[in-house]
Amino acid sequence: QVQLVESGGGLVQAGGSLRLSCAASGRTFLAMGWFRQAPGKEREFVAAITWSGANTYYSGSVKGRFTISRDSAKNTVYLQMNSLKPKDTAVYYCAAAGSLWSVTTMRDYDFWGQGTQVTVSS
Repeated sequence: QVQLVESGGGLVQAGGSLRLSCAASGRTFLAMGWFRQAPGKEREFVAAITWSGANTYYSGSVKGRFTISRDSAKNTVYLQMNSLKPKDTAVYYCAAAGSLWSVTTMRDYDFWGQGTQVTVSS
């Protein structure tokens, strides 16, 4: 049984930092990533990482501020978020894919976490 458990969300002031964690159980994956959904908006790609080579991918809005990493031994992916802006406020979802065509395409991922709230105050 596959389960993705997210943690690390919370409330921070603009310019602050948070680190999200996502622990996967049940199996390993080709890639894991983070998506987010702000109120009234579509869910969007944030970052992804491949498991074998640790290749990373970022959306243009977070590149340079966010860093995705993985711990293979713990089967856990992290999202370090620095220089947070109010625009980053959203529910962040961890996702995992056994196989896919594109790391940025939401529908290519097979499993999803329940989401964790990130709120950035101005």
